[in-house]
Amino acid sequence: MLRIDSWLKNILKSSPHILSEQMALSDLQIKSLTFDVFGTILNLADSMTPSIQRILRKHDVSLDAKHVWNQFRLRQRVEQYQDNLLMLGHSGYLAAVRRAILYVFRQNKIPFTQQDIDNYIDDWKQLTPFEDALEGLTRLKATYQLVVLSNGETWFLQHLAKNQIKFEFDTIISVQTVGVFKPHPAVYRTAARILRREPQEVMMISSNAFDVMGARACGFQAAWIKRREGPYEETPYQPTLTVKDFHELAAKLL
Repeated sequence: MLRIDSWLKNILKSSPHILSEQMALSDLQIKSLTFDVFGTILNLADSMTPSIQRILRKHDVSLDAKHVWNQFRLRQRVEQYQDNLLMLGHSGYLAAVRRAILYVFRQNKIPFTQQDIDNYIDDWKQLTPFEDALEGLTRLKATYQLVVLSNGETWFLQHLAKNQIKFEFDTIISVQTVGVFKPHPAVYRTAARILRREPQEVMMISSNAFDVMGARACGFQAAWIKRREGPYEETPYQPTLTVKDFHELAAKLL
């Protein structure tokens, strides 16, 4: 008969949403790390706020570009959620970006031209990575299977991985394959099936709390890279691990 402590440990392993961060990570038998790209590996705010600033200056608008950017990010999430709720499928990451920036500009009565919007969308192809992300990925590659799991279109993710991140991932999985945006459960379950892993053998790495929550709800382990101020989601599906950057992530997992 199993001892009580062994029995409890097995129960915790089979119920990843109640795992304690204090439990040794080596006990989790994680084999694959799936990474969010936008805001986790790529530095969206520093890359894209100047693009908004150029439009504001062009039209002599005195609004703070960072404030507009923060409004945009919130609206972008709404656009993606609306597609999921209305079962419209994956309209495309950049399509949601376009809808969100149009909404925010109109909400703030910011003048713009079609060329302004086209330029803004084009600037997304030039996103730059966080320095710590590249260093952390390089350290982790020898031990884990490294996988992109992102809301971006397949072609867009391939471009960013090759030309902007400049890192060779083992696999790139776009939610376009599933037909919904994260955090829809089908995204994480499909990823586990593609990788031929049990959910608890996969750890989602994301700076987006909703992404961590979605992964945990589907049985993944998950690390929240807390790059921004603000609370975590009010949910029982808490991160397995909370770190400040990829340096700390690698230190914890290696």
